Amino acid sequence: MTEATLHPEDDKIITLARAARARTGAAQGAAVRDETGRTYSATDVALPSLTLSALQVAVAMAVSSGSESLEAAALVTAGAGPSEADRAVVADLGGSTLYTAGPDGKLR
Repeated sequence: MTEATLHPEDDKIITLARAARARTGAAQGAAVRDETGRTYSATDVALPSLTLSALQVAVAMAVSSGSESLEAAALVTAGAGPSEADRAVVADLGGSTLYTAGPDGKLR
């Protein structure tokens, strides 16, 4: 799927991920959309005692809010794309669509 044909709801989660990243200056921003259409956005967490990727945080937020499955997920980063752990946490909730974009929002 190209950016020209990206569904507006998928474009929305990329925009939310970009905004989360920009707001905090984090390395990563992510957003997920659950089975009811609710969205959750997050950034990576790097504390001495806790390290989570942005996707892990966004999925945890969705699960803690009662989500049972994901329709789509997006990761925005200047670095490498999603890790195996990121792919696994999205797959844990049945997510099969995982977009990766640069800070400018362009899909990779």
